[in-house]
Amino acid sequence: MTVIVDFLNTVLWGYVLIWGLIGAGLYLTIRLGGLQFRHFPEFIRVVVSSSESDRSGITPLQALTVSLASRVGTGNLAGVAVAIYLGGPGAVFWMWMVALVGMATAYAESTLAQLYKVRNADRQYRGGPAYYIWHGLNAKWLGYVFCFFFLCSFGLIFNAVQSNSIADAADGAFGIPKLATGIAIGALTGVVIFGGIRSIASVAERVVPIMAGIYLLVAAYVLVVHATEIPGLLALIVKSAFGIDQAVGGFAGGFAAAALNGVKRGLFSNEAGMGSAPHIAAVAVPDPHHPSSQGMVQGLGVFIDTLLICTATALMILLSGVVDYGPDGITGTELTQNALSAHIGAFGPPFIAVAILFFAFTSIIGNYAYSENVMEFLGLGRGVPLAILKAAQVGMVIWGAVQPVTKVFNFADASMATMATINLVALILLSGTVIRLTKDYFEQRKTRVEPYFRLSKHPEIDPKGIDRTIWNEDVAAERGA
Repeated sequence: MTVIVDFLNTVLWGYVLIWGLIGAGLYLTIRLGGLQFRHFPEFIRVVVSSSESDRSGITPLQALTVSLASRVGTGNLAGVAVAIYLGGPGAVFWMWMVALVGMATAYAESTLAQLYKVRNADRQYRGGPAYYIWHGLNAKWLGYVFCFFFLCSFGLIFNAVQSNSIADAADGAFGIPKLATGIAIGALTGVVIFGGIRSIASVAERVVPIMAGIYLLVAAYVLVVHATEIPGLLALIVKSAFGIDQAVGGFAGGFAAAALNGVKRGLFSNEAGMGSAPHIAAVAVPDPHHPSSQGMVQGLGVFIDTLLICTATALMILLSGVVDYGPDGITGTELTQNALSAHIGAFGPPFIAVAILFFAFTSIIGNYAYSENVMEFLGLGRGVPLAILKAAQVGMVIWGAVQPVTKVFNFADASMATMATINLVALILLSGTVIRLTKDYFEQRKTRVEPYFRLSKHPEIDPKGIDRTIWNEDVAAERGA
């Protein structure tokens, strides 16, 4: 098994995804006319002004917080530390690049998820990459393949990654045995996920803004204290990204190490193009009633995750002076804790332990929300099969708490890369539909009216795979269009 995992990581990360992710993001950015830069205020507006919801789904704000619950996890704390240790300061630059172009990718995949979403037997909205692969590309078999790797990663492995970091942090800060931590987190996970997606949305809506806000406040304090050092540090990050000054501080990995680790950890953190966030984007009731509005909500999620939270972690680590690039140097959660100790003293390790507890726990429950959508596609979204998935997720939380971090991350990388490759291919093939939807949205915005999607005005979009009970003229009329 280890040989297979290593082979997948070598091929997909070394030859496919490191360029595929950036290439797809650039392609979509160009075709969308730099949407994430020109219309960034609209990304914020569709969240701030949104209030629509109904019994079939959740609000756009809840969809954003659930996606952030999944995105904002160990990748923002332990993952950033791993990227810097293996890739040097330059890895941070490549995390930024993945996020900037990834905003367009996240927009595209969530817009498609909205367009091709369906209602399940309980009249609840469900959707995601498997659905737009099926209805948009007429390739249901590939949707099944995507679902398999998705369940291997988000359904199982990523939960082990998150609990691994929680256990490491609790052990380092409080001396709590890892198995005990795993059992406790597993029990809490079970309580929430057995309540379903609405329960998860309710928890995320309350916890995510608070935890992210407190973390950013601590980071702001550190940056203010070291304000004079920041310009030089930013210059170092850019130079190291291209192999210039690569040996500073003992690091000698060069451009390849910086790019590879920055892209890998950037994707693991913000998930743009991976095909995860579209599952919760599809559950949202869009406001305005147009597929593009929910795409912008999820594009904003990538910005918050990487450009704000990951950057805050990276700068605190690099400003601390505790990074040791030697073979005996520490990495992961312990490196982030040591960095905070250098900045705020003994309060550092406990603070990171608590932050990771909340970040990683919300990631675990967010991952379940995604997995439930996938189970619906497979026809296993209720009864015994769903109960088995829930039990398996709780089991992976306990298992991951006592596993070596390297082993856990290797499995996560392989499964993530496989599903991301499938999703990126689908996005490129369906990019024409995304362009049409985007053009329609902003043409309506120019007239100073709230955009509404009317399927009858888009004869170029095949209506066979679109649920007319969701996207029809009556819905637009009811909302005042």
